[in-house]
Amino acid sequence: MKSSWLQIVPETLQDKTLDAIVATFGNRPVTSMRGVQGGASGALTYRIEVSERAYLLRLETHRSPLRNPHQYACMKSAADAGIAPPFRYADDAAGIAIIDFISTRPLQDFPGGPVALAQALGELTARLHNTVPFPRLADFRVLVERMMNYLRRSFAPGLLEPHIEGLELIKQSLPWDEADHRSSHNDPGPQNILFDGTRLWLIDWETAYRNDPLVDIAIVAETFARTPELETALLTSWTGRTPDKTMPARLLLMRQLTRLYYAGLLLTSVGKAADGSLMSDLAVPTADEFRSLVASGVLTPGTGETKRGLGKMFLAGFLNTLPTQTFKESLVVAGGASPALSE
Repeated sequence: MKSSWLQIVPETLQDKTLDAIVATFGNRPVTSMRGVQGGASGALTYRIEVSERAYLLRLETHRSPLRNPHQYACMKSAADAGIAPPFRYADDAAGIAIIDFISTRPLQDFPGGPVALAQALGELTARLHNTVPFPRLADFRVLVERMMNYLRRSFAPGLLEPHIEGLELIKQSLPWDEADHRSSHNDPGPQNILFDGTRLWLIDWETAYRNDPLVDIAIVAETFARTPELETALLTSWTGRTPDKTMPARLLLMRQLTRLYYAGLLLTSVGKAADGSLMSDLAVPTADEFRSLVASGVLTPGTGETKRGLGKMFLAGFLNTLPTQTFKESLVVAGGASPALSE
C-alpha cells in the first residue's frame, strides 16, 4: 500500500514521484505534503517536508512540442551559482525536480525600498549572465515575429499592422550579436523572483537559454524600474558602471520587444475573444485599474479573460510608445547614428 501522503499526486505520476523521493532522501520519511501554486507551464508543484526541512517537488504533466529541452540543465547551473534555490534531484526524462523550498516575503519588504531592490536585481541578473553559458535554443527576435504573425489570426484585419511595422523598425535598429549572448532566464518577472527576507532567488527555468542579456534586464525594468532613477540604478548595478546614452536607448527598444513577447505568450494560449470572434480593439484598463479588478475578484488570475486583458495591455503599451519622440530617438541612437542626422 502506498503512503498516504502520495495520494495527493495523480495516480499516473505516483510511481515516478516515489522513485524521486527515495533517490533523494533514502529511507527518511515524508512527514507532510501539500500542493502549492505553480507557474504558467502547467506543472504540478508540492511542498514536502523531510527531516523537518521543506522542499519543492515539481512534476511535469505533459510534454509540449515547444518544451525547452534544456530547462533542467539551466536550472542546475543556476542553482550551482547560487542564483536558483539549491537543487536536490532532477530527472529530465521523467519531468521531475526537487529543490529547496524558499519561504518568502513580499518584494515590497526589500530593505532600502525600490532603489535597493532595483540594484539587487541588477546584481543578481549580472551573476546569471556570467555563469557558464546555457545552451542555445532560439533567436528571440524570430520567436517574437512568429508569435505576432500567429496572433494576426485572432484579431480583426489590420489591427496589429502597426505592431508588425514597429517590430521591423526595432529589428533594423537594435544590435544583435550572438557572440555577446549570455545565460538568460527570459522570464524574470515578479512571479519568478523570490525574497526570503535576506536575499533574492530566481525560479522557474522553463524559458531559460542563451540570449541577449538585455532581454532579462528589459523584463525586470518593466516592473521594477519604471522611473529614470530606478532604471539608472538597475543598469549601473548590472553593468558595474554608469550607463552611457546608448544603453537606455537599447533598453527601451528591448522593452518594446519583450512587450510583444509577453503579448504573444498570453494571447496565443487563449486564442480569439471569449465568444470565438476576432478581437476587434485594443481597449484595456490602466495597470492600476487592472490590479483593482483582480483584487476585487472581477478578474481571476490564470483565466482566459485575464490573460486576454494582460496580453492586450502589453500590445497597447507597445503601440502607445511607437509615436513618442523618445522611441524615435532610441531607434537612431541604438543603431549607432546621431539623432540630428536622422531628422
